[in-house]
Amino acid sequence: MLDYRTKLELKKGNPKAYREVFRFLYPRLKAYCNLFIGNESEVEDIIQEVFITLWEKRRSIKTEKSVEAWIFVMLRNRCLNHLKKNRLEQEDFEVNNLKIKDLQYLYQLDFMNKEEKSLEEKLIDSLKFAIDGLPLKMRKVLVECKIKGRQQKVVAEEMGISLKMVEKHIAAAKKHLRKKLLKEYNRFIFLIVSLI
Repeated sequence: MLDYRTKLELKKGNPKAYREVFRFLYPRLKAYCNLFIGNESEVEDIIQEVFITLWEKRRSIKTEKSVEAWIFVMLRNRCLNHLKKNRLEQEDFEVNNLKIKDLQYLYQLDFMNKEEKSLEEKLIDSLKFAIDGLPLKMRKVLVECKIKGRQQKVVAEEMGISLKMVEKHIAAAKKHLRKKLLKEYNRFIFLIVSLI
């Protein structure tokens, strides 16, 4: 989760904050985009377009709102546009129907009620809540390794536990998060788990 300071610095045009946002979100954006776009170079292009748009529109960032959700909405819309464009260009274009239906479902959910949070914001809130419900040590390992992207070996040394224990905490945390989030987001659990 991006903190207020990072969002404010990004809004001001601080390149360091921009790099931090990129480093923090890139793996999740790539996993999300890969669910819908099969070509690696096209995925990279779409993500690059999203970050160019982010930079161009940085002054419109609302620091009290989720920048991550805004970026995921931009990415989802670019994926939709890309799929539509390819479908029009290629008569024999075939895509896994489940993915198209899920993508359309995401799109429809997002715009059904303007007063509600977007699906991405709800997912982020639910994920945060589920992470907060983890035991302290497990939560710390998950946040350090999977959210902050730190090396497991370094985290193990800092916490005074074995590398094997770090791996066990991560596996247990993922299992716990899957179970918690499956109830609420059964249809999109594959997406949630791929982002952690």
